Amino acid sequence: MIKFIHSSDLHLGKPFGRFPEDVRVRLRQARADVLPSLASLARDHAASHVLLAGDTFDQTTPAPSVIRQALNMMRAADHLTWILMPGNHDHANATELWRQVARDAPPNVILQLEPEPYALNAQATLLPAPPTERHPGRDLTEWFDGATTGETVRIGLAHGSVTDFDSSEEGSSSVIAPDRARRAKLSYLGLGDWHGQLQIGPETWYSGAPEADGFKHDKIPSALLVEIEGRTAPAKVTSLPTGTINWRRVTLDLAGEDSCETAHEAVLPSLRERALTMLDLVITGRAGPLDRVALETAIVKVAPDFLWHRADLGALGMVHDTADLDAIDRQGALRAAADALAQEAADDTLPPKAREAAQAALSHLFSFALEV
Repeated sequence: MIKFIHSSDLHLGKPFGRFPEDVRVRLRQARADVLPSLASLARDHAASHVLLAGDTFDQTTPAPSVIRQALNMMRAADHLTWILMPGNHDHANATELWRQVARDAPPNVILQLEPEPYALNAQATLLPAPPTERHPGRDLTEWFDGATTGETVRIGLAHGSVTDFDSSEEGSSSVIAPDRARRAKLSYLGLGDWHGQLQIGPETWYSGAPEADGFKHDKIPSALLVEIEGRTAPAKVTSLPTGTINWRRVTLDLAGEDSCETAHEAVLPSLRERALTMLDLVITGRAGPLDRVALETAIVKVAPDFLWHRADLGALGMVHDTADLDAIDRQGALRAAADALAQEAADDTLPPKAREAAQAALSHLFSFALEV
């Protein structure tokens, strides 16, 4: 009866302010490119609609160019109908945003700004629950239960939390009954707000964001292809990968006897993948000072391969012996400084930050000595 793509949380225009400008540009472009990607998926799978379950835009006042370019991409995909519903970042009370969208929207873009049934086709009815503010504080899907839709397939679209997600990236916009689909006799309930793809029940899914915007979710960003054959048939849901930027947080735990360079190389993605990878490398465990210097050198060498790269060595402890310190000097002022730093780095009575500072200083001293 109906086949559609369910997606959400595009966050077009997201600034990504904590990254360098060249990285921010690439991340924003990847999000804009999601629209033609969704259109291609719809075409390839003969889907008639794309349902966007909120937060298409990152804020209530996106730049006019962000809005216009998004609508132009939807206009170009005139083989399908786009359903846009507000989320908590672009809620329905953002009147200027939705006024501009309504003014410039092509005929194949349908706005769902009110909680009222909308006929997707002769056999299927959409029940939208558009948030009216950032934190509505109530279940906006309650009206689904009593909505009159005749003999058509009932499809819900909402934006919010069905549980108390620890979603510091977004915050909870509302709390949706996890059994809403059953209560309202929905064939499918498409949700937005949680950025990782997640199935809540047989008929209830978070699509997840089609492009990652952080290291929190470990699943590949995807959209959902939903096929519903009739009112009594279960929805067939297929995950279709969409992400182009790979966000990876990797923990490298070293033992004192490990070859740091070998262990480091083993956790890196292939050279082919690195240009589109955001790598957050957290290094723990213990390493000798010479090994640490070699590891730092290896990190500096590979960092330019990545779209963005950070290595955190703050939790890497140090093990050393006299031979290590001899690499700095056997006597004199440098050796005395190295002995003092090594003693502080190993002193469990000192605060962690003090030991970390001593370890870092000793590492710099080794680097200096090796360069000389």
